[in-house]
Amino acid sequence: MKQFGILPKIITAIFLGIVIGMISPAWLVRLFATFNGLFSSFLEFIIPFIIIGFIASGIGTMGRGAGKMLGITTGLAYVSTILAGLMAFFAAKALYPALLQNQSSHSFASPEEALLSPYFTIEMPAVMGVMTALLVAFTIGLGMASIKGTALLKVMDEFKEIVVKVINTIIIPLLPFHIFGIFANMTQGGQIASIMSVFAKVFVMIIVLHLVMLALQYTVAGTVSKKNPYKMLKNMLPAYFTALGTQSSASTIPVTVAHTKKMGVKGKVAEFTVPLLATIHLSGSTITLVSCSLAVMMLQGMEAGFTQMLPFILMLGVTMIAAPGVPGGAVMAALGLLESMLGFSDNMLSLMIALYLAQDSFGTACNVTGDGAISAIAERFLPKDGKEDPKSDSLEQVI
Repeated sequence: MKQFGILPKIITAIFLGIVIGMISPAWLVRLFATFNGLFSSFLEFIIPFIIIGFIASGIGTMGRGAGKMLGITTGLAYVSTILAGLMAFFAAKALYPALLQNQSSHSFASPEEALLSPYFTIEMPAVMGVMTALLVAFTIGLGMASIKGTALLKVMDEFKEIVVKVINTIIIPLLPFHIFGIFANMTQGGQIASIMSVFAKVFVMIIVLHLVMLALQYTVAGTVSKKNPYKMLKNMLPAYFTALGTQSSASTIPVTVAHTKKMGVKGKVAEFTVPLLATIHLSGSTITLVSCSLAVMMLQGMEAGFTQMLPFILMLGVTMIAAPGVPGGAVMAALGLLESMLGFSDNMLSLMIALYLAQDSFGTACNVTGDGAISAIAERFLPKDGKEDPKSDSLEQVI
C-alpha cells in the first residue's frame, strides 16, 4: 500500500464515495460526515502551526549565506510563481463563464443545505488566527536571518519536523477518507454529477496552463542561455515523470539536479538552486490553486475581481515557502489564505482539497520541471569564475 500513491488513493476515494453515496442509508453517510467534521476541525487547529513551522524556518534558512545567488534565485522563483498565478487568473476569467455556465449558483448556492449533518462535532479552536500566524512567522524568520543565530533556528527546524510528522502520519493518510466522505455526502445530496463535470473541465484547463507555463519558462531560459529551449525541456522530462510518481518536489531533487546539469547548468549552481527551488518555486501549484479557487467561488455564486485576487496571489507566492515537500503540501499551506482572504467556508476548503489533490502530481511535475529553467536563468546572472568541481558530477553519474 505504501507504493500506492496518493493520486490513485484520491481517485479511488472519489469513486468509492460516489458508489457508497448512491447505495448507503442516511445513517452511514452521517457517520462519514461526523469523521469529516472532526478532520476539518483538526485542520483548522493545525494550520497556524503549519504556517509558523515552515515559513519561519524557510526564511531563517534562506537568509543565511549564498548572498547573490540566493537573492537572484529567490527573486526569479517569486516572479515565476506570481506570473503563473496571474496567467491562471486571466485564463479562468476568460474561460470559466463558458466552461462552467451549466454549473452556476443555482445548483451550488448553498451546498451545505443538501448535505447531511454529523452526529456530533468537537470544537478545536486554533491557538491564533491565520494572519497572526503569518506575522509571527515573518517576524521570527526575518529576525533569525538578521541576527544570524543558530539556537532559535535549530528550534524552528525541529518544530518544522514535528509539523511534517503530523502531516505525513495524520493528515495525508486520512485525506483520502476525508475526500471519500465528502463525495459520499455530495452524492446523496444529488450534486455529484455537476461536481464531476466541473472537475473534468477545470483539470483540462489547468494541465494546459502547466504546459504553457513550462513553454514560457524554457523559452526565456533558452534565450538567456543561448540554447535550444525544446532540447532543454526534453532533457528535463525524466524529472517531470519522476515527479508524477513521487508527487513530491523534495523526493525528486536528485533527478532534477542531475538533469539540470545535463542541460548545461554548472554543478555548483544546480546543487544550490534546485533544492532551494524545490521549496520556494511552485508555479504549477499556484496555477492549480488559483484556478481551483476561482472555480469553487464561481460555483458558490461568489465574485472575485483582480483587486481581490492580486493580493491573494502575491501572498500565495510567499506562503508557498510553507509548502512542505510532501504530497498536498501546497494546498495545506494555502488553506489559511483561502479562508482569511477569499472567505472560504469549511465546505469550500474541502472542495479545494479534493480538487487540488486529485491532480497534485501534475502540479508538482510542473514545479520540478520549471526548476531547471529557473536554474539556467539564474546562472546567467552569476559571475563566471573558477573551474567546475569534478565531484559535482557524481550525482549525475548515479542518476
